[in-house]
Amino acid sequence: MRLDQLKEIARNLSPEVIQWRRHIHAHPELSYQEFKTSAFVQERLREMGIPFEVMATTGVVGLIKGKDPDSRIVALRADMDALPIQEENDLPYKSTNPGIMHACGHDVHTACLLGAAKILQQTRTDWRGTVKLIFQPGEEKNPGGASLLIKEGVLENPKPQAIAALHVNTILEAGQVSFRSGKVMASADELYFTIKGKGGHAASPHLTVDPIPISAHLITALQQLISRHNHPFNPTVLSITSIHGGNTTNVIPDEVKLMGTFRAMEESWRFEAHQKIRQLSESLVRSMGGELDLHIDVGYPCVHNDEQVNAACRQLAEAYLGAEQVSETELRMGAEDFGFYAQQVPGCFFRLGTRNESKGIVHGVHTPRFAVEESALEIGVGLMAWLGMSLLAD
Repeated sequence: MRLDQLKEIARNLSPEVIQWRRHIHAHPELSYQEFKTSAFVQERLREMGIPFEVMATTGVVGLIKGKDPDSRIVALRADMDALPIQEENDLPYKSTNPGIMHACGHDVHTACLLGAAKILQQTRTDWRGTVKLIFQPGEEKNPGGASLLIKEGVLENPKPQAIAALHVNTILEAGQVSFRSGKVMASADELYFTIKGKGGHAASPHLTVDPIPISAHLITALQQLISRHNHPFNPTVLSITSIHGGNTTNVIPDEVKLMGTFRAMEESWRFEAHQKIRQLSESLVRSMGGELDLHIDVGYPCVHNDEQVNAACRQLAEAYLGAEQVSETELRMGAEDFGFYAQQVPGCFFRLGTRNESKGIVHGVHTPRFAVEESALEIGVGLMAWLGMSLLAD
C-alpha cells in the first residue's frame, strides 16, 4: 500500500477516532475494572469483523490476518485503564465518573489502536502476515495487566515476532514522535516498612522505644545506601513518599509506617538493591531497639527496546512523517508494564507528541488538567497501522 493512500485513510478516519477517544475519556474506569471500556472495544471490533477473545477478565485480544498470514506476526498494544484523579478540565467530554480520570492518555492509546485496527482490516489484502491487537487492562497498578495477559498466553498462538506500543508525550509537540533503543524506562517496586517500637508518654522517652527517630535514621540511611553502593552512571531512585505514626503531641506511638518507591534501570542491580535495602533496614532498626516488617512489592521490569525492532520502527516513522518529525526519547525513571512484553518478545515502545502550547495543552500526565491535542490521533492511528502492515515485512 502506498503511504499517501494510508495517510488519506487515516485522515478520513480521524473524526471517528476522536469521537471514540472522547467517549472513552468521558467514561474512565480504574485498573482491572474496565468492563464498559472493554465492552466498547469489543463492539467496535465486531463492527469491523475482527475476531477477538477476552483475556484477564477485561482484556481484549484481536487478530487480523493479511495475505500469507504465517509469514510474520506483529503485535500492537494499547492500555485501557484510568487513574484515581478528579478531572479539572472544563470539556464537553470530561469525566463523568467522580474521582476517576484518563490522566495518562490511555484513552488516546485505545482509540488509536482501534483506528489502526480498522485500517488494517480494510486493507488486509494489501499486506502480508498477521497483526495481533492487545487491548490491555491494569497498566497503572501492580501486578500489571501485561503480566496477567502473558500468564494467560497472550504471546502465544500465534507468538509475535515483535511488539510495538505508543504512549502520549506532553513535552513533545503534536505532529512529532520519538524513539529510543535499549533502556527507555525504569523498573518500579513498592516499599512498605513498619517500624515497631514501644510507645509511651512523650515526657518519658527513656521508658519507650521511639519508632519516630528510628524512622528518621532509616530514611537518611536508605538515601546513603543508594548514593554509596550504586554506580554513579546507573540511574536509580529511592523515594520515601509517606510517613505515618502517632496522632497527638504527648504520646510516643508504638509504630511508624513508611511507604516508598524504588526504581532502577538495570535488572541485576535492582534485585541486588532489594537485598541491601532489606539488610540495612533490619540491622539499623534492630540496633536502635525496634523491630521491622518490610514488604517489597516487586513491580514492573525495566522497559528495554530491542535495537533492531526500534531501528525498524523509527525508520518507518521517518518514512511516514519525515525525519525532522522524529526525535530521540529521553530516559525516564517512570515505569510501564510494557517491560513485561519486551522481556518475552523484541519490542519498541515509542512516544506520540500531544502538546500544543497555543491551546494551553501543556499539563503533564497524572495531573487533573492533563489534556491532549487531538490532531495527534490521526498520526497515532496512521503510524500504528503503518507499523502493523510493514514491520518485519520483506
